[in-house]
Amino acid sequence: MAEDRSSTLKTDRNEAPWADRTVALVGLMGAGKSTVGRRLAEKLKRPFVDSDDEIEKAAGLSVADIFALHGEEEFRRVEHKVLTRLLSGPPQVLATGGGAYLNENTRDLMREKAVTIWLNADLETLWKRVSRRNHRPLLRRPDAKEVLSNLFDQRRPIYELADLTVHSVDGPHSKTVTSILKALETWTPTP
Repeated sequence: MAEDRSSTLKTDRNEAPWADRTVALVGLMGAGKSTVGRRLAEKLKRPFVDSDDEIEKAAGLSVADIFALHGEEEFRRVEHKVLTRLLSGPPQVLATGGGAYLNENTRDLMREKAVTIWLNADLETLWKRVSRRNHRPLLRRPDAKEVLSNLFDQRRPIYELADLTVHSVDGPHSKTVTSILKALETWTPTP
C-alpha cells in the first residue's frame, strides 16, 4: 500500500511554506517574545536573535541609554537598520522590540522576508511580566500601568496586521510554543 506523502509533506518543517523565512515575533513588551522565541528556536533547530540585543551591540549602548541620550526617533532608525540586516540573513527566530512593527517600512520588510506572529497577551499578563523589572524606557514613570494600557490600545490594530496571532498565556511557555507551531502549519504566503 502506498504511503500518503501529502500529510508527511505538510508536517515536514523543511517542506513548509515558511521554511525559508525568518519567524518574527511581534507584540507589546512582556508578551514573551524573547523567552518564547528561544524555546521556539530550539524546536525549529534555528538560531534565535533578539533585535534589542543586536541594537545594543550595534550602538554600543543599552536600549534605555539610546532612548535617554538620543530619543525614541533615533532608536527607531537604528532598529530599522538592524532589522534590515537581520532579515537579510538566513532563516532564524527573531524577537523584535515592542515598537518595531509600528514602522511601516519595517512592517513591509518583515512581510517580505518573514512570517510575522503577534504574541497577544492580555493587559494583566503583560503588566505582571513587565512590572518585575525596571528596564523598560517607556515604563519608567509613576503611571506605568496606564502607559502600558495606552500602548496596548494604540498598538493593537497594527499588531493585528501580523500574518498570524497566537495568544501568549500566563503559564508554561511551552504552551505558547505549541500554539505557534500549530499556527505555522496553517500559514500560506500571500501573493
